[in-house]
Amino acid sequence: MSDGVLAGYRTLVTGASSGIGQGTAIAFGRSGAKVAVNYRSDRDGAEEAVRAVEEAGGEAYAVEADVSDADAVTAMVEEVCERFGGIDVLVANAGMQKDAATLEMSVEDWRRVLDVNLTGQFLCAQAAARRMVAQGPGAGPARSAGSIITMSSVHDVIPWAGHVNYAASKGGVDMLMRTMAQELAPRGVRVNSISPGAIKTAINEEAWSTPEAEQELLQLIPYGRVGVVDDVAAAAVWLASDASDYVTGTVLYVDGGMTTYPSFREGG
Repeated sequence: MSDGVLAGYRTLVTGASSGIGQGTAIAFGRSGAKVAVNYRSDRDGAEEAVRAVEEAGGEAYAVEADVSDADAVTAMVEEVCERFGGIDVLVANAGMQKDAATLEMSVEDWRRVLDVNLTGQFLCAQAAARRMVAQGPGAGPARSAGSIITMSSVHDVIPWAGHVNYAASKGGVDMLMRTMAQELAPRGVRVNSISPGAIKTAINEEAWSTPEAEQELLQLIPYGRVGVVDDVAAAAVWLASDASDYVTGTVLYVDGGMTTYPSFREGG
């Protein structure tokens, strides 16, 4: 049953075949949105999200595209607009990790992570923003011309040894979002970021799958629990909706306080 918060919103969520992206797509559908569920290789995961939206009475479909491919992104956004009659919300979520210490990291792994995590977000945001600006404010169910949500990480501010490409990409997403927000606000397009902390997804299962591992992780989380996908999805629904209409250029940290640097609680 839809709660109607995003009733009629035409939305695209990238990297939505698993984890945070999948959870966000499902939450959007349950809030009444029409949802394009992007995936690159995991069609089964994308179709799972589509079924969950449909079971809640919503409308969704799966769309394949590599977000680092400019032509593929353009075609995807055009398809979404043709199918839904426009686009009101983009969640640029697709991302990846290829981890290595700085001294061992290959140029190929550096480039691939930047291509997907940073360039991919730019390409998707650019393509969506062009359509949103052309539509103008009030053309859809939202007050704004559109809302773009970039998915970052607490590692846009917290260094992460062994993940230099990932951390650099997320730091780049932060300034990408802020600059787009400054540029697009006069055109009626809002741009914000969500920066999750430790969230229980398959990609980081080792960090929380045993009581011992979870207890160690909790040393970094003042709020005393590891986050779940629904924590991030709920934040995305709010940022997409008119409830946040006066919010742009902002990073929303969904991290249980991780960015308060809890190791300094005793005075450093």
